Amino acid sequence: MSEIVLADPIIEPQRTDYALVIDHAAASSSGGGTGTVSFDSERLPSNLTSHIQRFLRVANLIEGEEPRVAYLCRFRAFEIAHGMDRNSSGRGVRQFKTSLLQRLEKDEDPTLMRRKERSDASELRRVYHAYREYIIKSDGAFDLDDSHRNKSINARRIATVLFQVLKTLTNAAGSKALVDSDDIKPELYVPYNILPLDKGGIRQAIMKLPEIEAAVAAVRNIRGLPSTQDLEKSFMDLFEFLEVLFGFQEGNVANQREHLILLLASIHARKSQKETSNIKMADELHDLLTGKKVTTAYGGGRESFLGNVVTPIYRVIYESLNKPKRKNVVEEKRKREENKDEELGLREDEELGATVEEIHEPKWLGKKNFVEIRSFWQIFRSFDRMWSFFILSLQTMIIMACHDLGSPLEMLDAVVFEDIMSIFITSAILKLVQVAIFLMTNAVEMVLFFVPAIHKFIEVSNYQIFKILSWWTQIKPLIGPTRLILKIGVQNYDWHELFPKVKSNVGALVAIWAPIIVVYFMDTQIWYSVFCTIFGGVYGILNHLGEIRTLGMLRSRFDALPSAFNVCLVPPSEKSDQKTRNFFALKFHKVSGKEANDVAKFVFVWNQIINTFRLEDLISNWELDLMTIPMSSELFSGMVRWPIFLLANKFSTALSIARDFVGKDEILFRKIKKDKYMYCAVKESYESLKYVLEMLIVGNLEKRVVSSILNEIEESMRRSSLLEDFKMSELPALKAKCIELVELLLEGNRNQNGSVVKVLQDMFELVTYDMMRDGSRILDLIYSSQQNVEQTEENFVDFSRRIEPQLFESATGWNSIHFPLPDSGTFNEQIRRFLWLLTVNDKAMDIPANLEARRRISFFATSLFTDMPNAPKVQKMLSFSVLTPHYKEDVMYAMDELHSDKEGVSILDYMQSIYPDEWKNFLERMGCENSDGIKDEKKNEIRNWASFRGQTLSRTVRGMMYYREALRVQAFLDMADNEDILEGYDGAENNNRTLFAQLEALADLKFTYVISFQMFGSLKSSGDPHAQDILDLMNRYPSVRVAYVEEIEEIVEGKPQKVYSSILVKAVGGYDQEIYRIKLPGPPNIGEGKPENQNHAIIFTRGEALQTIDMNQDNYLEEAFKMRNLLQEFLRQRGQRPPTILGLREHIFTGSVSSLAWFMSYQETSFVTIGQRLLANPLRVRFHYGHPDVFDRLFHITRGGISKASKTINLSEDVYAGFNSTLRRGCISYHEYLQVGKGRDVGLNQISKFEAKVANGNSEQTISRDIYRLGRCFDFFRMLSCYFTTTGFYFSNLLYLVLSGLQKALLLEARVHNIQSLETALASQSFIQLGLLTGLPMVMEIGLEKGFLTAIKDFILMQLQLAAVFFTFSLGTKIHYYGRTMLHGGAMYRPTGRKVVVFHASFTEIYRLYSRSHFVKGFELVLLLIVYDLFRRSYQSSMAYVLITYSIWFMSITWLFAPFLFNPSGFDWDKILDDWKNLNKWIRLPGGIGIQQDKSWHSWWDDEQTHLCSSGLGARLLEILLSVRFFMYQYGLVYHLDISQKSKNVLVYILSWVVILAVFLLVKAVNMGRQQFSTNYHLAFRLFKAFLVIAVLAIIIILSSVCDLSMKDLIVCCLAFLPTGWGLILIAQAARPKIEETGLWHFTRVLARAYDYGMSVALFAPVAILGWLPIISSFQTRFLFNEAFNRHLQIQSILAGKKKKQT
Repeated sequence: MSEIVLADPIIEPQRTDYALVIDHAAASSSGGGTGTVSFDSERLPSNLTSHIQRFLRVANLIEGEEPRVAYLCRFRAFEIAHGMDRNSSGRGVRQFKTSLLQRLEKDEDPTLMRRKERSDASELRRVYHAYREYIIKSDGAFDLDDSHRNKSINARRIATVLFQVLKTLTNAAGSKALVDSDDIKPELYVPYNILPLDKGGIRQAIMKLPEIEAAVAAVRNIRGLPSTQDLEKSFMDLFEFLEVLFGFQEGNVANQREHLILLLASIHARKSQKETSNIKMADELHDLLTGKKVTTAYGGGRESFLGNVVTPIYRVIYESLNKPKRKNVVEEKRKREENKDEELGLREDEELGATVEEIHEPKWLGKKNFVEIRSFWQIFRSFDRMWSFFILSLQTMIIMACHDLGSPLEMLDAVVFEDIMSIFITSAILKLVQVAIFLMTNAVEMVLFFVPAIHKFIEVSNYQIFKILSWWTQIKPLIGPTRLILKIGVQNYDWHELFPKVKSNVGALVAIWAPIIVVYFMDTQIWYSVFCTIFGGVYGILNHLGEIRTLGMLRSRFDALPSAFNVCLVPPSEKSDQKTRNFFALKFHKVSGKEANDVAKFVFVWNQIINTFRLEDLISNWELDLMTIPMSSELFSGMVRWPIFLLANKFSTALSIARDFVGKDEILFRKIKKDKYMYCAVKESYESLKYVLEMLIVGNLEKRVVSSILNEIEESMRRSSLLEDFKMSELPALKAKCIELVELLLEGNRNQNGSVVKVLQDMFELVTYDMMRDGSRILDLIYSSQQNVEQTEENFVDFSRRIEPQLFESATGWNSIHFPLPDSGTFNEQIRRFLWLLTVNDKAMDIPANLEARRRISFFATSLFTDMPNAPKVQKMLSFSVLTPHYKEDVMYAMDELHSDKEGVSILDYMQSIYPDEWKNFLERMGCENSDGIKDEKKNEIRNWASFRGQTLSRTVRGMMYYREALRVQAFLDMADNEDILEGYDGAENNNRTLFAQLEALADLKFTYVISFQMFGSLKSSGDPHAQDILDLMNRYPSVRVAYVEEIEEIVEGKPQKVYSSILVKAVGGYDQEIYRIKLPGPPNIGEGKPENQNHAIIFTRGEALQTIDMNQDNYLEEAFKMRNLLQEFLRQRGQRPPTILGLREHIFTGSVSSLAWFMSYQETSFVTIGQRLLANPLRVRFHYGHPDVFDRLFHITRGGISKASKTINLSEDVYAGFNSTLRRGCISYHEYLQVGKGRDVGLNQISKFEAKVANGNSEQTISRDIYRLGRCFDFFRMLSCYFTTTGFYFSNLLYLVLSGLQKALLLEARVHNIQSLETALASQSFIQLGLLTGLPMVMEIGLEKGFLTAIKDFILMQLQLAAVFFTFSLGTKIHYYGRTMLHGGAMYRPTGRKVVVFHASFTEIYRLYSRSHFVKGFELVLLLIVYDLFRRSYQSSMAYVLITYSIWFMSITWLFAPFLFNPSGFDWDKILDDWKNLNKWIRLPGGIGIQQDKSWHSWWDDEQTHLCSSGLGARLLEILLSVRFFMYQYGLVYHLDISQKSKNVLVYILSWVVILAVFLLVKAVNMGRQQFSTNYHLAFRLFKAFLVIAVLAIIIILSSVCDLSMKDLIVCCLAFLPTGWGLILIAQAARPKIEETGLWHFTRVLARAYDYGMSVALFAPVAILGWLPIISSFQTRFLFNEAFNRHLQIQSILAGKKKKQT
C-alpha cells in the first residue's frame, strides 16, 4: 500500500498561523490532481449546512493527495442534499445543487484516472485505514503536545467522515463486510465543548483531574434505576435515561450532562467549603426514584418534551405579544406588505379558543398587568408611604410657620403642640381611605370570584368602562394623597389677566404655594446628592481609594507591594502567617524570610503584567526593560532587585552626595540609607561591578590586584574610614570609566580588546593614584604575597618583569581578560542593567509615559491594600463564565475601513493622532519605522492595533481572555516549584509538558467564554466579513465559544416550515465546529433583542458564577488576577445572606480626547463609583446597572434568569435583574478592588440617544410591577432610597422643568401682589437649577482618586469648557423622553453607533434629533421671557429681572444652541453652506413609502408622531389639555395691545381668532396657488402673491392710522399668534384619528412644515452669522478638544483632513 499523506486543513491566507502538519506539509488543493480550486464549503443553504458541510470540508482537506476520495465525499454531500430537498424548494438549494453537480461532472474523469485502487470502496478503505492507524499511534501522547493533539483531532474528524462515506458506499454495493469487526467505530470523532466524554478523550489532561473523574463516575452511576426492559435500550448514564424517558433533545441532554459534571467537579474540589443544595423533584421524578413504573403526562417519544410542553407555552406567549395593535393609516400602508406573511401565518388555537381577526378590527385579548397601566400616578401608587410622609411633614412645617416659631423648641408650647398633633388626624384619614379602598377592592374581587362569568366578561371585554374598573379596583392607598396633590397647582399656568373681574386672592395664594411645594418635593433629591458626596467620600477613604494615584506615590510604596500581593493574591495554604488581615496589617506587613517564595511569585506576576503592557503597545522596549524585575535565585532568599524605573538617577544622586559630603562615614551611610531605593542602587551597582570584573578578568595577577582593591574598600567601610581612606571627589570620573567599560562589553567587538584594556588600566590608575590616599599599599600587598622581606632592587626588577606586559594586557600564551564575554542572555541582561543603573537619569522617573499604563498600575497597586477575600487555589476556586451579547457591531476594523476617509479622516489616521505614543511603540514592535515597512504577512496586526483601541468586539474578547491567561499563570504558581518559576512560564511550557497540560485543563475547567451572536449563521452563509472576523477570533482564542440561532426551512407535508435552533460552535482546525444543537419552539426574538440574545445562550455557559459583559468593554490582565478573590465573595456572608450579584466598578476609556467624552466619562465614573458605593452600603438598594456585574449563576437561572425580555417594558433589561434578585431575597454587593473597562458615546448626538434610551427605560420601570413590589416590600428608609435612586431622579428632573415653566407664568402675578417671598424663592432656586449641588459627588470622586486640588482644577476647567451647558442640555433630554414615554409609550432601543472618528453632524440631523425635545421648549421659554420683559412694571429694575430670569435664559439658550456648540466644525463656513442646501432639500422633498426620515421632512414628521399612535384616550386628552396653554398666552397678550384700547370685552379675544383665521386662509391660498398655478401660470402666480402682500400692507397701514396700531402691537401679535398656531398643530396631531381623512390634516401638515422651516431658519441664522467670524470656529475647536491640545495630540491634523476632504 502506498504511503498516505494525512491532509491538514486548507487555510486561507489569514489563517496560515493555524495550519497543521502531520507527516509533511499538505499539498494545497490548487496543487492537487484536478488543478482546480476547492469547492466552497462555508456558504451553504441554511437547511443543508449541518448535514453536508463536514463532507465538503473533508473533501477540501484531502483533495490535494486523494482527489478520488474527495470526489466521493462531495458526491455523498450531493446525495444528502438531494434527499432532503428533491424539489429544491429551499432558499438557495437549487443554486447550490447546480454548482455542486457541475463540479462533480468536471472532476469525475480526472479523479477516476488518479484512483490508486481498483474500486472506490477499496480506495476509501485504504485512506480510512491510514487515518485510523495514525489515530491509534497518537493516542498515547494525547495530553503532552498541543499541536500533536490538534493533529489527532483533525485526523479523527477526517476518519469519521470517511467512515460514513465508506459505509454508504459499501451498503449501496451490497458488500458483505465494511471493514474488520474491530475497526468499526461509528464515532471516531465526537465534537465536544470542554469535556471529551467519548472514549477517545479519556487520555486528555482534563479528564484525568480527580474531580472530573469523580463527577463522571457519579453521573454514570445508574444503579437503582427502574428496569430498562420496557425502554428497550441500555443507558450509559443518568442523562440518557432521562432523554428517553421524558423525550428531551439529544443536544440539550449533552449540554446539560457536561454542565452537571463541571458543577459537581467544582463542588467536589472544595466540598468542605460549600454544601450542595437539595433539589426538589417533580412527582414523576419521585415515582422514578421509588421504582414505580414511569409514564409521562404527554406520552414521551423523541423530542416530545419540546413539542408537547414547551411549544404550547411558547405559542401562548408569542401570540399574546404579537396580538394586533392599532396603527395609523400611514404605518399600515408602509408595512402592509411586510406583515402579509405574518397575517397569513396566524391560525386558530383550539385549546385557548382564541380567534384571529383582521388588523383593522383588533380584539383586546386581555388586560395588561394592573401595575403596567401607563400613568404618572404609578409613582404615587408605588411609593405611597413616602408621599404620605411628605404630606404630613408639609402639614407640620405649615403649622410651625403659621405660629411664627423662632426656634424649634417653641413647638413644645401647648397651643402649637396641639395643632401639630393634627397630623395624626390627617394620617388617620389617609389610613381610613386606604382601608376603604382595600375593602372595596376585596369586596369586588369576592363577587367576581363567586360569579366567574362576570369576571371572565370583564377580563376579555373591550369596553372602556371595564378597563377603568379593572385598574381602579387595584388602587389602594394613593387616592387620598393624589387628590391632595392634584389640588395643588391645577391653575399653575394661569395668568392673572385670565380672570380680571375675580376679586378673590385665591390666584395669589396659589402663586405663592405652587412653586414652593414643587421645590419641597425636589429638595430631597438635592439632599441625596449632598448625602452621597459626604458618605461616599468617607467610605472611599476608609477603603483606601486613591492612596496610590501618582507615579511618586507608587515609587514610595512599591517595596510594600510584594507583602500586599502575598496577603491578597497568594492562596493561604502557601503562607506561613494565617492571621486575619486588617487595616494595619495591610499597611505595615513586611516581607519575612519565610515569604521569600511569595516575593518570587510577585516578581513573576509583575513581569507578566509588564510584558502585557508591551504587547498592548502601552510601553516601549526601553520602558519594558526599565520596568522588569530580574528573576534570579536571589528572590528565594528575600533579595529583590527593584526595577530600574524606581532606581532612576538614584546612583548619580548618591554619587553627588558622597562627592560633596564632609563629615563622618556613619552620617553619610545614614543619609544614603534614608532613601531605600538609593541604597539599593548603590549596593547593586557595587555588586554588579564586582561581578563584571570577576567575569572579565582572568589573569592571576590582575585578579589579585582587583581583589586587593576591593578588600581595601570593604575594610574601610567596616572600619567606617571610607572618607578618610578614599577621595570621593573622583567618583564621577570613575563612574564615567565604568560606563565606558560596560558599553564596550555590551558591544562585544573583538577589535575593541585594546580599548577594554585601556579602560581597565585607567580605572586602576584612577583608583590607586587619585582616589586611594595610600595607593602604594596595593603594590606592597601584592609583592608581599611573594616574599616577607624588605623590598630590594632585585625584587623590584622581578616585579617589573612580572608586570610586563602591562596589567590587563594579553601576552603570548595567556589572556589577562576574557573578552568578548560569553554570549549569555542572563549575563547580558545583568550587564545592561548595570549600565542603566549608571546612566538612567531623571527622565526614567516618568516611566511609564503612557497615561493608561500609569492609571492601570496605580489602580492595581491601590487595590492590593483594599479589603478582599483570600485567594483560593485555582483548583478550589469557583468556576465562572463570561457572556457577551453581540448584534452587528464592529468585530474588527477592515483594512478598507481603516483607510476610508468618508468622515473626512480615516480611522487609522485618527488612531495615530490620538494614540501617537502607542503607534510608535507598535512600529517598534513590528521592527519598522512606518506602516509601509510592515510586511504583508503582518498587515493584520494593523487591524488588531486599531481595533483594540476602538469599541470593537475583538477588544472585548482580548480583554476577557485575560481571565484564562491569569488562571493559567496562577495555576502555574500554585503547582510549580522554584526551578519552574525561575525558568518562567514559556520555559515550563517547553520543558514540562505534563504541567502545562494540567494548566490548560484547569483553565478550561474554571473559565468559559461564550459570545452570543444570533446572526452568525446567516452572516456566514451570506459571506459577510463579520462572520469571518468572528471565526478569526475563535481561531486566535480556541477557548471562545459562539452561540447563534439557526433558521432553516424544512419541508413538512410538502410545505416549507421554519425551524429554529440554538447552536454552539467552536474553532477546530480553522473552521467552526458545531458542538450542541438545541431545537427551539419558534423564533427567540419575541421580546427585546439584547436580553433575548443573552437568554438563548445562557444555557451554554458553565460554572457557578456568570459575568455579563457588553461588547464595548475591556479587561486587563492585572485585574484578571483578582477574579478568584472576587468569586470568594459569594462564600463570604457580609449580612444576613451571601451576595447573589457582585457589582464592579468600570473605567470609562473613551474620555481622553474631546470635552464631551471627558464630561461623559466623569459623569459615568461618578455613577459607577461613588454612586453605586453608596447604593450598596449603607442604602442597600443597589441593583444591576449593566455590566460588568457577576451573578450567582445557579441562583439566577433557577429564579427567572438574568434578563427579563418582555417587549418595551424591559427595554432597560439590566436593572430588572437587580430587581428580580432583590425581590427573591438576594443580596447585591459592590466591590471596588476590581475594575473593567467600558466605552461610552463620544458625540453629543450619540450621548443624547443613549440618554433617551435610559429615560425611556426608566419610564417603563416606573409602571412596572417590580418597582411597585419593591416600594411595597422595602422598609421605609430603603423605600426612600429606592425611589430617589431610580424613578425619583427622573421625576424630580421633571419637576425641575415644571418649576421653570411656573416661574415665568407666576412672576407677573407676584409683581402685581408684591409677593416678595415668591420672588426670593424663585431667585434662590435659580442657583439650584444650574445643577451645582448635583455635581458634588463627581467632584468628591475625582478628589478621592486624583487629589482634591486636581478635582477643583478639573471642575473649573469643565465649567470653562461649557460643562454646565452640556449637563443642562442632557437634563432636557432626560425630561422629554421620560415624560413623553410615561404619557404615550413608544420606548424603544436607540442604536447610538460607536464611532471613533470625530465627525460633523449636519444641521438636518441635529434638527431632527432635538426639534421636539429641546428646540420647541427653548422657543417657548424664550417667548415667555420676552413677554415678561415687555410687560414688567417700569419701577422694576433690570438687575432684578436678570437675577430672577438668568437661569431660565441660560437653560433656553442652552437648549437652542448647545448642539451647534458641541458639533465639530459647526461654525466652518463651507459646512454651513452645505447644511443650508441640505436643509432646503430636506424640507421640500416629498415623503412616501421607502423614503427615510433623513431624506424628507414628510417622512420624519410622520415618524415623529409614532408615539401617539398607541396612546390611549386619556393621554390624548391630556396632550390636548397641555396644548391649551398656548391659547392662554394669546388670551393674556391680546388685551395688552394698544389697538385694544384697554378694553376687556370678550370681543377682543374673538377678533384675535378672526385674525388668526385670516392668516391661515392667506397661507392656504398661497399654498393652493402654488399647486395650481406655479407651473403653468407662473406670472399670474407671482402677481397673485404681490397682490396679497400689498393688501396686507395696506390693511396694516389703515389700522395704524385709524385704530392706533403700533409696531409693538405687531411684535406682540407675533408673540401671541405663533404659539396659538403651534397649539393647533399639537391638538390636530392628538386628534389625528378623527381628522386624518379630512382636508384639515393636509392643512395641518402644510402648517407644521412652515413652522419647522421657520424654526430651522431661526436657529440657522445665528450659526451662519457666527460662522463668518473665524475666531468663533477656533474657539469652538479649542474648548471641544482642549484635552487633546493639552496632550499635544495632532487633533488639528484631523480637522484639517476633514476640511481637505470637504474641499
